[in-house]
Amino acid sequence: MSAPTGRYAPDYASYNWTGAPANFTFTTNSDLGGDSRIENLNKWFQAGDQAYIIVASAMVMVMIPGLGFLYSGLARRKSALSMIWACMGSMSVVTFQWYFWGYSLAFSPTATNGFIGNLSNFGLMKTLAAPSPGSPLIPGLLYALNQMQFCAVTAAIIMGSVAERGRLLPAMVFTFFWATLVYCPLVCWVWNVNGWAYKWGVLDFAGGGPVEIGSGLSALAYSMVLGRRQERMMLNFRPHNVSLILLGTIFLWFGWLGFNGGSAFGANLRAVIATWNTCLTASFAAMTWVLLDWRLARKLSMVGWCSGTISGLVAATPASGFIPPWASVILGIVTGVVANYSTKIKYWIRIDDSMDIFAEHGVAGIVGLLFNALFASDAIVGLDGVNTGTGVGGWLIGNYKLLYIQIAYIFAASAYTFVVSALIAYGINAIPGLKLRASEQAEFLGMDDDQLGEFAYDYVEVRRDYLAWAPQIHGQNQEGQDESSVHLHGTNEHSETIKSSIAMNGRPVSAPTPARSDSQRDESPPSAPQPAIVSHSEKGEVG
Repeated sequence: MSAPTGRYAPDYASYNWTGAPANFTFTTNSDLGGDSRIENLNKWFQAGDQAYIIVASAMVMVMIPGLGFLYSGLARRKSALSMIWACMGSMSVVTFQWYFWGYSLAFSPTATNGFIGNLSNFGLMKTLAAPSPGSPLIPGLLYALNQMQFCAVTAAIIMGSVAERGRLLPAMVFTFFWATLVYCPLVCWVWNVNGWAYKWGVLDFAGGGPVEIGSGLSALAYSMVLGRRQERMMLNFRPHNVSLILLGTIFLWFGWLGFNGGSAFGANLRAVIATWNTCLTASFAAMTWVLLDWRLARKLSMVGWCSGTISGLVAATPASGFIPPWASVILGIVTGVVANYSTKIKYWIRIDDSMDIFAEHGVAGIVGLLFNALFASDAIVGLDGVNTGTGVGGWLIGNYKLLYIQIAYIFAASAYTFVVSALIAYGINAIPGLKLRASEQAEFLGMDDDQLGEFAYDYVEVRRDYLAWAPQIHGQNQEGQDESSVHLHGTNEHSETIKSSIAMNGRPVSAPTPARSDSQRDESPPSAPQPAIVSHSEKGEVG
């Protein structure tokens, strides 16, 4: 098939069009990508390719509740539901932002600079049957839907940084401005044909820069601005529900197969190899992480397996469509080691990255980008039937300069993401009514009660033992007499029980309750002071 010419022949240096199903020669309404009242706009695309990308987009959406379950399980039970809400709420914000101007700022083909697009596709205008910016195999309208899910997942990853002390409304405001000022430029750099990183030859298959560095460094910046959790409330802390952590991880793995496989933008062999590489990298990273944790406690860790799996899925994101399967095995092992030890960084820099987003997303994404420089192969790239014979690859095919190109891209994306995200967070925090952090009393009570008024569990029963250990407040009553009191929340009957116990014994004691299970002991004070935060890799827990 001869290469198409004319208005709808995308100028992609890496495409030779051997796999294009038809020439794009619209005869009507070319400014809008064709007119379905006059001609069949489906004739330029294979139904199988479109169906696969629709399904892949739906799979990516499943990752968002998966993140919610993951973060909910890692948090304490008093903030479990707020973590799920934060992820789902961010998805709604991104859906509006992407439709409003996000897609245009990221992918508008008429952009005049390599940094960010223009508003030529504002409100999805002129986005219909024209071949997409990502591949000639699917139309622009479908591509916009697929990429919206990518942005939504990235925003949901960042929401882990609000854990147990962040207010939800300011986090939603942050999400809108972050998607506009951070995510859209990162995407434009590397996936828009006018982007400087695209023209420079950076290889990033499914989002090592926009998604993984974009989430990892943004979460680190947000955590820095938000501040550390109250240390006295962190005694004996551990994840409250490991089953939820596993469920969330399984949702993520399932969705990631559509995330990476769908980035081939067609039902082709490159999608198959990307899916294979994703599974290989995740599996080897998971077992590597588990073995590293086992050396400390001589026990296998479910949380460790989940952490390793996620870091492997992240590393596969930029690399799965470029490297051969044997290189994915190496990538999984290296990522498991590097990401595991990177969980210590938050202690060195004194930033409470409570969900280890920087280590598992930012660092793992960087590892995947570096592997592209070493192991990217034109034989893998050409499996989509579109990039056949383009000679795209890294050291494996003699392209040694790709290493410094990838490193420069990593530094640029990391610095830009962290600085701009921090500025956005500081700016929102300075607006009256939009303070990022909840009060100390709200943190003690829990974000579910303070921010939602709803709970993940039958909270009155679950809180009974917890409230019995409420810290006393010493002060004076209205008559000026010394009086000890406690923070009282929940039912009136329980409050009266605590008051009576104070009057009788001088300290609160709980009403008779059944023996507590292990999952209910995480908020009881220990007999002696213990470290405030415990690392994943040290005890299978999150700090």
